[in-house]
Amino acid sequence: MEKREEQVGKEQENEIVPEKMEQQAAEDVKGTPALDAGLTGEEKLASAQQEIAEYQDKMLRAAAEFDNYKKRMERDRNAAMKYAGEHILREILPVVDNLERALAQGGVEGVEAETKTAALLEGVQLTLKGLLATLEKFEVRSIDCIGQPFDPNVQEALAMEASDVVPVNHVLSEFEKGYYYKDRLLRVARVIVSSGTDGS
Repeated sequence: MEKREEQVGKEQENEIVPEKMEQQAAEDVKGTPALDAGLTGEEKLASAQQEIAEYQDKMLRAAAEFDNYKKRMERDRNAAMKYAGEHILREILPVVDNLERALAQGGVEGVEAETKTAALLEGVQLTLKGLLATLEKFEVRSIDCIGQPFDPNVQEALAMEASDVVPVNHVLSEFEKGYYYKDRLLRVARVIVSSGTDGS
Protein backbone atom coordinates (compact mmCIF):
# COMPACT_ATOMS: atom_id res chain seq x y z
CA MET A 1 0.00 0.00 0.00
CA GLU A 2 2.78 2.43 0.90
CA LYS A 3 4.64 1.64 -2.33
CA ARG A 4 1.48 2.39 -4.34
CA GLU A 5 1.11 5.87 -2.74
CA GLU A 6 4.82 6.66 -3.31
CA GLN A 7 4.49 5.76 -7.01
CA VAL A 8 1.41 7.94 -7.40
CA GLY A 9 3.28 10.84 -5.77
CA LYS A 10 6.17 10.51 -8.19
CA GLU A 11 3.80 10.42 -11.17
CA GLN A 12 2.06 13.61 -9.94
CA GLU A 13 5.45 15.30 -9.45
CA ASN A 14 6.51 14.36 -12.98
CA GLU A 15 3.30 15.89 -14.27
CA ILE A 16 3.79 19.14 -12.31
CA VAL A 17 7.37 19.80 -13.44
CA PRO A 18 6.56 20.16 -17.18
CA GLU A 19 3.73 22.54 -16.30
CA LYS A 20 6.13 24.76 -14.31
CA MET A 21 8.62 24.70 -17.14
CA GLU A 22 5.98 25.81 -19.63
CA GLN A 23 4.84 28.58 -17.27
CA GLN A 24 8.45 29.85 -16.78
CA ALA A 25 9.05 29.77 -20.53
CA ALA A 26 5.91 31.80 -21.10
CA GLU A 27 7.06 34.42 -18.55
CA ASP A 28 10.49 34.61 -20.15
CA VAL A 29 8.94 35.16 -23.56
CA LYS A 30 6.61 37.79 -22.16
CA GLY A 31 9.53 39.71 -20.60
CA THR A 32 11.58 39.80 -23.78
CA PRO A 33 11.53 43.37 -25.20
CA ALA A 34 12.11 42.18 -28.74
CA LEU A 35 8.97 40.07 -28.74
CA ASP A 36 6.93 42.82 -27.05
CA ALA A 37 8.09 45.46 -29.51
CA GLY A 38 7.59 43.29 -32.52
CA LEU A 39 10.48 45.05 -34.31
CA THR A 40 13.02 43.65 -36.70
CA GLY A 41 16.72 43.80 -35.93
CA GLU A 42 17.25 46.77 -38.26
CA GLU A 43 14.33 48.66 -36.75
CA LYS A 44 15.63 48.07 -33.23
CA LEU A 45 19.10 49.27 -34.28
CA ALA A 46 17.69 52.40 -35.90
CA SER A 47 15.58 53.13 -32.81
CA ALA A 48 18.58 52.68 -30.49
CA GLN A 49 20.74 54.93 -32.68
CA GLN A 50 18.07 57.63 -32.64
CA GLU A 51 17.77 57.41 -28.86
CA ILE A 52 21.55 57.66 -28.49
CA ALA A 53 21.61 60.71 -30.76
CA GLU A 54 18.92 62.40 -28.64
CA TYR A 55 20.87 61.71 -25.43
CA GLN A 56 24.04 63.07 -27.02
CA ASP A 57 22.23 66.25 -28.09
CA LYS A 58 20.86 66.74 -24.57
CA MET A 59 24.31 66.22 -23.06
CA LEU A 60 25.88 68.72 -25.47
CA ARG A 61 23.20 71.30 -24.68
CA ALA A 62 23.64 70.79 -20.92
CA ALA A 63 27.42 71.07 -21.23
CA ALA A 64 27.11 74.30 -23.27
CA GLU A 65 24.67 75.81 -20.74
CA PHE A 66 26.96 74.91 -17.85
CA ASP A 67 29.96 76.42 -19.64
CA ASN A 68 28.03 79.65 -20.23
CA TYR A 69 27.00 79.68 -16.57
CA LYS A 70 30.62 79.32 -15.43
CA LYS A 71 31.74 82.15 -17.74
CA ARG A 72 28.94 84.42 -16.49
CA MET A 73 29.79 83.71 -12.86
CA GLU A 74 33.47 84.39 -13.54
CA ARG A 75 32.62 87.77 -15.16
CA ASP A 76 30.39 88.71 -12.24
CA ARG A 77 33.08 87.70 -9.73
CA ASN A 78 35.77 89.72 -11.52
CA ALA A 79 33.49 92.76 -11.70
CA ALA A 80 32.64 92.46 -8.00
CA MET A 81 36.33 92.26 -7.06
CA LYS A 82 37.30 95.11 -9.40
CA TYR A 83 34.72 97.53 -7.98
CA ALA A 84 34.55 96.17 -4.42
CA GLY A 85 35.67 99.50 -2.92
CA GLU A 86 33.33 101.69 -4.96
CA HIS A 87 30.80 102.20 -2.16
CA ILE A 88 33.48 103.04 0.39
CA LEU A 89 35.16 105.54 -1.93
CA ARG A 90 31.84 107.21 -2.63
CA GLU A 91 31.37 107.70 1.11
CA ILE A 92 34.85 109.22 1.48
CA LEU A 93 34.45 111.79 -1.31
CA PRO A 94 32.56 114.25 0.95
CA VAL A 95 35.66 114.32 3.16
CA VAL A 96 37.66 115.60 0.20
CA ASP A 97 34.97 118.20 -0.48
CA ASN A 98 35.07 119.46 3.11
CA LEU A 99 38.86 119.72 3.11
CA GLU A 100 38.75 121.72 -0.11
CA ARG A 101 36.14 124.05 1.39
CA ALA A 102 38.21 124.51 4.55
CA LEU A 103 41.29 125.38 2.52
CA ALA A 104 39.28 127.76 0.36
CA GLN A 105 37.88 129.46 3.47
CA GLY A 106 41.36 129.88 4.90
CA GLY A 107 42.52 131.59 1.73
CA VAL A 108 39.83 134.27 1.54
CA GLU A 109 41.37 137.72 1.06
CA GLY A 110 40.51 140.62 3.31
CA VAL A 111 40.04 138.43 6.37
CA GLU A 112 42.28 138.59 9.40
CA ALA A 113 44.73 135.78 9.93
CA GLU A 114 43.20 134.81 13.23
CA THR A 115 39.76 134.52 11.67
CA LYS A 116 41.18 132.47 8.79
CA THR A 117 42.91 130.14 11.19
CA ALA A 118 39.77 129.68 13.27
CA ALA A 119 37.69 128.98 10.16
CA LEU A 120 40.29 126.53 8.85
CA LEU A 121 40.46 124.73 12.20
CA GLU A 122 36.70 124.46 12.41
CA GLY A 123 36.53 123.10 8.87
CA VAL A 124 39.16 120.45 9.58
CA GLN A 125 37.40 119.43 12.80
CA LEU A 126 34.10 119.00 10.97
CA THR A 127 35.85 117.02 8.26
CA LEU A 128 37.46 114.71 10.81
CA LYS A 129 34.11 114.22 12.50
CA GLY A 130 32.49 113.29 9.19
CA LEU A 131 35.32 110.92 8.31
CA LEU A 132 35.08 109.12 11.66
CA ALA A 133 31.32 108.79 11.18
CA THR A 134 31.95 107.22 7.77
CA LEU A 135 34.44 104.79 9.24
CA GLU A 136 31.97 103.80 11.95
CA LYS A 137 29.41 103.13 9.23
CA PHE A 138 31.78 100.50 7.86
CA GLU A 139 32.43 99.10 11.36
CA VAL A 140 35.90 100.66 11.72
CA ARG A 141 36.53 101.81 15.28
CA SER A 142 39.53 103.18 17.10
CA ILE A 143 41.32 101.43 19.97
CA ASP A 144 41.10 103.15 23.32
CA CYS A 145 44.71 103.26 24.52
CA ILE A 146 45.56 106.29 26.65
CA GLY A 147 45.75 105.40 30.33
CA GLN A 148 45.28 101.69 29.58
CA PRO A 149 47.85 98.95 30.28
CA PHE A 150 50.23 98.42 27.38
CA ASP A 151 49.10 95.53 25.18
CA PRO A 152 51.66 94.33 22.63
CA ASN A 153 48.91 92.53 20.70
CA VAL A 154 47.34 95.80 19.57
CA GLN A 155 50.00 98.40 20.41
CA GLU A 156 53.52 99.18 19.35
CA ALA A 157 55.71 101.02 21.86
CA LEU A 158 57.79 103.78 20.28
CA ALA A 159 59.38 104.97 23.51
CA MET A 160 59.03 105.16 27.27
CA GLU A 161 58.71 108.37 29.24
CA ALA A 162 58.52 109.14 32.91
CA SER A 163 55.17 110.23 34.31
CA ASP A 164 53.89 111.15 37.74
CA VAL A 165 50.29 110.60 36.63
CA VAL A 166 50.20 107.51 34.40
CA PRO A 167 51.30 104.26 36.09
CA VAL A 168 54.27 102.33 34.80
CA ASN A 169 53.67 100.20 31.69
CA HIS A 170 50.52 102.15 30.86
CA VAL A 171 50.01 104.16 27.68
CA LEU A 172 51.02 107.77 28.18
CA SER A 173 50.16 109.13 24.73
CA GLU A 174 49.42 108.08 21.18
CA PHE A 175 51.48 108.83 18.10
CA GLU A 176 49.08 106.98 15.79
CA LYS A 177 45.72 105.56 16.73
CA GLY A 178 45.04 101.88 16.26
CA TYR A 179 41.87 100.61 14.59
CA TYR A 180 39.69 97.53 14.43
CA TYR A 181 37.74 96.51 11.36
CA LYS A 182 34.80 94.54 12.75
CA ASP A 183 36.55 91.93 14.93
CA ARG A 184 39.91 92.11 13.12
CA LEU A 185 42.87 94.33 13.96
CA LEU A 186 43.22 96.80 11.11
CA ARG A 187 46.23 98.72 12.42
CA VAL A 188 48.19 98.63 15.67
CA ALA A 189 48.40 101.78 17.76
CA ARG A 190 51.83 103.40 18.01
CA VAL A 191 52.16 104.69 21.54
CA ILE A 192 54.42 106.17 24.19
CA VAL A 193 54.50 104.05 27.35
CA SER A 194 54.92 105.37 30.86
CA SER A 195 58.03 104.28 32.76
CA GLY A 196 56.56 105.61 36.02
CA THR A 197 58.04 108.37 38.12
CA ASP A 198 61.72 109.22 37.86
CA GLY A 199 62.35 107.65 41.25
CA SER A 200 60.59 104.38 40.51
